[in-house]
Amino acid sequence: MNLLETSRHKAQQWLNSPTIDEDSKKEIKKLLDAEDGTELINAFYHDLEFGTGGLRGLMGAGSNCLNRYTVGIATQGLANYLKKSFSGEIKVAIAYDSRNNSSSFASTAAHVFSANGIAVHLFSELRPTPMLSFAIRELGCQSGVVITASHNPKEYNGYKAYWNDGAQLVPPHDKNVIKEIKAIKSFEEVKFAPNASLIKAVSPDAEESYYRRVIDILPNKDIILKESNIPIVYSSLHGSGIAMVPECLKRLGFTNITVVEEQRIPDGNFPTVKSPNPEEHSAMEKAMQWATKVNADCLMATDPDADRVGIGIKDDKGGYFLLNGNQAFSLLMYFLMRHDKNPSEAYIAKTIVTTELLDAMAKQHQVECVNVLTGFKYIAELLREREGKKRFMAAGEESYGYLTGDFVRDKDAVSACAFFAAMAAAARHEGKTLFQWLLHIYCTYGFYKEGLVNVVKKGAEGQLQIKEIMQNFRKNPPAAFCGERVARILDYQSSEEKSNGTITKLNFPTSDVLQFYTEKGTKISVRPSGTEPKIKFYIAVHAPLTSPAEYEKVSLELENKIEAIGKIMVNG
Repeated sequence: MNLLETSRHKAQQWLNSPTIDEDSKKEIKKLLDAEDGTELINAFYHDLEFGTGGLRGLMGAGSNCLNRYTVGIATQGLANYLKKSFSGEIKVAIAYDSRNNSSSFASTAAHVFSANGIAVHLFSELRPTPMLSFAIRELGCQSGVVITASHNPKEYNGYKAYWNDGAQLVPPHDKNVIKEIKAIKSFEEVKFAPNASLIKAVSPDAEESYYRRVIDILPNKDIILKESNIPIVYSSLHGSGIAMVPECLKRLGFTNITVVEEQRIPDGNFPTVKSPNPEEHSAMEKAMQWATKVNADCLMATDPDADRVGIGIKDDKGGYFLLNGNQAFSLLMYFLMRHDKNPSEAYIAKTIVTTELLDAMAKQHQVECVNVLTGFKYIAELLREREGKKRFMAAGEESYGYLTGDFVRDKDAVSACAFFAAMAAAARHEGKTLFQWLLHIYCTYGFYKEGLVNVVKKGAEGQLQIKEIMQNFRKNPPAAFCGERVARILDYQSSEEKSNGTITKLNFPTSDVLQFYTEKGTKISVRPSGTEPKIKFYIAVHAPLTSPAEYEKVSLELENKIEAIGKIMVNG
């Protein structure tokens, strides 16, 4: 059968099921009756699967969408696997963000777990994803779920599943859960009727414990007391960060926090932004306006589930400078490495597409830097493997996710906001700005600059196009970029590195990622997104910076180089 026939067949199965509600059936009938079958195909051509960010898709009726039934099937599959993996009492924690239907989907998951005899700790109000990760370990749960689509547009929602270490599912658990989900042949196999006696609210004690842990690991707390009145601007972008970030900052001692009022109220329609993604300049505009108004030392905005944070700092011209994820993580590591008494005993972690400035900084400070595949779950897996063996300092990724301390096993924007506020206080105490810190980093370790080009390919046809693009790069790899010969090619799918005719094995799990290194150290990474319908081109270049006065000149040169390489990657 072709995609349209397959989709029609699956849609008819949904219509014939006595479990599906009438409103969903009406929506499916509209899709079946439409002359153009594109929407029908996109809704039913396959079943959602766990990627780097779990289960994620457009909300609506269909096997490829987020709805009560796909959430139910995913939960039943996870419940089946938990019962095979653990004996005795099984407990799970469930949280949700501000997205439309998040609370409802969280209730569905709680009902299905409880119907399977699994005890549920359900947050009674929206809470950040890192709080869910923390609660799993704090409450001794075997698993957990958070309902969120992170920073995706408002039409999306998602389902992130976690294991007993507070980390997202990794092999073999993710694949085993998928097997259990695929083994469910009808909605009648899903236990939707709840056992209310097994569902209870998460105690406020868990949150209190989280705040204490953040305060414990923060260096230079005495400086915060001296600079407690520095102006800080925060926006939750209508998300769950409002429930914890301002409170965490207050508990650290900060007294001059301005919350962006227009974006304070949780709202799944995200009415004041085009996209609730702090990686995008437009999402940060209102926070920047407030920062200018109150002359803030730094501004921060978290995405809907508060696992990512965008940071803005004062530049040297009186305006504000939005840091990208690489710059923000570099500043965080500069702060931590300076205050670490035994750096050689510690390690940091980052993803293979995150700036190599971190590798250079770590080497000079004698801190081990471990690179892992893209996806914070691989960083969490590393923490589990090294627990009790070597001290963890921090981790980060270019896509605005950071982690300090090991009590959370996912990226954590709540603690990240605490650390960046502390960094702004430390810089002011030195009579400097965070921007001046950044220039010092570039002059000391090298000026590393990165760019990201996203090419969106939506729907079933888009997935095929992305596969074809990756195949073409493997069959016909570029020989050079901007006059620089490609010296190394790393293919994480075949686990091979090709360098000057020599092939060596890569010690990484297989993943659909390609990296090209030129003879001068330029790095280009290519990978399909695990959570969005796009292919990503990461471009990294670097040059020496002899003095802060040369910053703009060298920055422009590197920017032009990134732009030229980006055109080559997109246009061939």
